[in-house]
Amino acid sequence: MKLIPVIDLKGGEVVHARRGERDSYRPIVTPLCRGSRAEDVVAGLLGVYPFDSLYIADLGAIQGQGDHAREIAELGRAFPQLELWVDCGLGDVASCRKWLALNAGTLVLGSEAVREPQILHRLRGQVPAERLVLSLDYRGDGFLGPAEILDQVEEWPARIIAMTLARVGSGAGPDFARLDEIKRHGRGRDIFAAGGVRGGEDLLELARRGISGVLVASALHERRIGRTEIDAVAADAASS
Repeated sequence: MKLIPVIDLKGGEVVHARRGERDSYRPIVTPLCRGSRAEDVVAGLLGVYPFDSLYIADLGAIQGQGDHAREIAELGRAFPQLELWVDCGLGDVASCRKWLALNAGTLVLGSEAVREPQILHRLRGQVPAERLVLSLDYRGDGFLGPAEILDQVEEWPARIIAMTLARVGSGAGPDFARLDEIKRHGRGRDIFAAGGVRGGEDLLELARRGISGVLVASALHERRIGRTEIDAVAADAASS
């Protein structure tokens, strides 16, 4: 199972995401580094484990308050070994094509930002499969975005994030029921869990349920997940 550390960028800094309440996010305080500068935080995360991917939520862009394109480009240059998964709040085909032309990473299409219900159909065949990830965003029981997306399974890319915003940074545990549902619905797609992961036991349970990967932040900064817990997932998979 693939683990992907997460950073949320707002006001030029990495902030601590909690429950999707973005207006209340504050600069992160972490034992992994000094300060909240993006390069320092990423270096701290890589000190925990040699991850090969990084998820970046550009909250400035998502909230229409400026973007962090410069900071993201700097991260790409500083850490060329990382595949950058970037959610910058794009919701129409033209903006997606423009961003992808910059070769700044893998585009995460967050359902909450989608303004064109047929966007997946229009992007399909025009975007390399490895450069697009769909995030199905939920707040509580409600789906964020055009409901048509949930029924367009044949248009979904190979990688799907199940994002439960209310559980982000909460330590409430993953939404196992929703993940199971999306996995059944996804017809063999790789499903990535986002929100609520508490520690090693959650990682093991997600792996046993066939979840392909996990987006995680708080548990890394709070040292509830480290090399021991990550290696245990690989060992459990090898023995089963």
